[in-house]
Amino acid sequence: MRIDWLARAVPQASALYPYVPGKPIEVLLREKGLSHAVKLASNENPYGPSPKAVEAIRKAAGEVHRYPDGDAGALKAAIAAFHQLPADRIIVGNGSNEVLELIIRTFAGPGDEVVYSWRGFIVYALAAQAAGATGVAVPEADGLTHDLQAMAQAVNEKTKVVCIANPNNPTGTLLDLTSLQGFLDLLPRDVVVILDEAYYEFVADELGDSLTTLTHPGLVVSRTFSKAYGLAGCRIGYAVADAAIAALINRFREPFNVSLPAQAAAIAALADGEWVRARVADTLVERDRMEAALQQLQVYGGHSHGNFVLLRHAGSRQIAASLEDRGIIPRPLAGYGMADYLRISVGTAAENDAFIAAMQDILAAMESRS
Repeated sequence: MRIDWLARAVPQASALYPYVPGKPIEVLLREKGLSHAVKLASNENPYGPSPKAVEAIRKAAGEVHRYPDGDAGALKAAIAAFHQLPADRIIVGNGSNEVLELIIRTFAGPGDEVVYSWRGFIVYALAAQAAGATGVAVPEADGLTHDLQAMAQAVNEKTKVVCIANPNNPTGTLLDLTSLQGFLDLLPRDVVVILDEAYYEFVADELGDSLTTLTHPGLVVSRTFSKAYGLAGCRIGYAVADAAIAALINRFREPFNVSLPAQAAAIAALADGEWVRARVADTLVERDRMEAALQQLQVYGGHSHGNFVLLRHAGSRQIAASLEDRGIIPRPLAGYGMADYLRISVGTAAENDAFIAAMQDILAAMESRS
């Protein structure tokens, strides 16, 4: 007897698919028979984590036979002190991805709607689908930037959660706090609003502090240690919300969802602000240099406010394949309805040099064949 397991699964499983990350380096090496490759696909920090965080992981490694603090009390206290907020407003998770999923699962289910920008972070759609809720994708006004007016108009009595990424991944666009507050003022007071600030550290000086500026009862601001802090492999993120919202979300959290080494690393990284600021400055310098090179090569996809740049070319699929042949992994954006675009993470100066040189060769070869 052959069992139809899909028929036995919950209804939303039929349209659900796993998140597809950037191609791992080891996969490309195996596929191409290469000895070295550079991954510029997942917006990771190419400089690695703070040395203090590395040392904290080493110390924690000797204690991994014990469960971590399930409530992550010390980490919550450190985050609360960093933002000068009460610790009962902090939610921690296995990466900000888990935090986003927990928020949506807490407040949205069958019959409910989750509103997000069409080219916003794809996890919003996946999390809504997994929860059995209906995702409402609102097109961008200019193809890249959230259309806040249209998103506000999409909110109705079924809407439980609204998601905004700022800066947005994968488009790199940024909304100022005045525009965001105007948007929040248009929403019902009982709608949960996720402001996903995974790339906040790269715009902190330009944007200002959303945590102290924006007001809405249902506002939940999420951040991560995966980008500027260089702890992507530790999988740790957090959010700040009203204490009552945080307590509800905590009911859905898995036991011990943040590992002991991750908690220790995040506490140490948070305390090493000088290192983080220096690496952010390095990234911004390199990002500007990469964007200038893309402009010169006439494949510039628009200014990015994250730690990545946008490449636009009708032959982006061919460019992506050629880059991989040269051991450079980009991030195609066809899954976001952006078939002409590639997202390229900002690497070290040497990695970016390799990317720019490869692009010069690839585009010259494409032109000679046309």
